[in-house]
Amino acid sequence: MQVRTLLAGSAMLAFLAGCAAGPADDRADMAMDDAEVVYQGTLPCRNCAGIDLSVNLRGDEQAALEERTFDLRASYRDHPQDPPDEEYAGNWEVLSGTAVDPDATVYELTPDGEGQIYYFLRVDDRTLELIDPQRRRFQNNEALQLQRQ
Repeated sequence: MQVRTLLAGSAMLAFLAGCAAGPADDRADMAMDDAEVVYQGTLPCRNCAGIDLSVNLRGDEQAALEERTFDLRASYRDHPQDPPDEEYAGNWEVLSGTAVDPDATVYELTPDGEGQIYYFLRVDDRTLELIDPQRRRFQNNEALQLQRQ
């Protein structure tokens, strides 16, 4: 089972249930003093107890694209088909603005090879939130948040 299918389903369920960055002074820079920043959380899943998602970001917003890399791992809790963990790696970009906030910071994670592009809104220094490709938040957006570890 593909994580993109489950995430799309989770996003739709969430919806039904209820590269130029702006000036640095207008928003806080992503704090990436360490070589790697890890965000984790559990997303809703229609057929299981949840999708444990871990996103590791390397590099900082000012680095060249090839220096901004990520790893994403999705594990399914208590899924009846017991699918294997899914892992993706690639590069991430910084985008400015969402559908309702032109000053928001969005991270676009593009996997190498096949795989869905992921969009995460930077809610604050400790929180990323999965959003849709049109950079819109879902109604139960708190259920789609990852916390910095």
